[in-house]
Amino acid sequence: MQGVCSLQKTVQQPFSPIIGPKSHTLILGTMASPKSRENGFYYGHPQNRFWPVLAAVFSREMRENGSRFPVDGVPKTQPEREALLLENGLALWDVLAACDITGASDASIRNPVPNDIASLVKRYPIERVFTTGQTAARLYRRLVEPETGLPCTALPSPSPANCRVPFDALVEAYGVLRPEPARDTARI
Repeated sequence: MQGVCSLQKTVQQPFSPIIGPKSHTLILGTMASPKSRENGFYYGHPQNRFWPVLAAVFSREMRENGSRFPVDGVPKTQPEREALLLENGLALWDVLAACDITGASDASIRNPVPNDIASLVKRYPIERVFTTGQTAARLYRRLVEPETGLPCTALPSPSPANCRVPFDALVEAYGVLRPEPARDTARI
């Protein structure tokens, strides 16, 4: 009989962070899933709702700003997905550089090794940190926040395994990623 430990696999983070000089908001997952690693990009499982949710949150603003983002739907290619992030001041990475994990189960994570998020925060104008789930938030708070000094806000997981959260509720929750409108301090 095989135990859970024998099904665990040591996984290394295959993706570099997506970040640009105007990135003010960092979104962190836990670790790339097997399907994402197979497809070669973040949130690569066809039923993961991350990209459709971001498209719903930012699509109108993207069209109004003349973006390369397709106006007819969700970005499908890596350049379109990167454009969606960067044109909205977002950065994307995972909390972990390596861990032992069974499949895509965050609950099975053992021996977590964090990415060097602190140096990212020092090099770029990151002001806010969000995670795509509770496990990423817990790991960030324990392994990374002491170095960055930036607290994180956990958003609901867009994973197909988190089907209890409807799409519209995800869009509403992820709406916090939009920057707050600048206040006009010149007026009295």
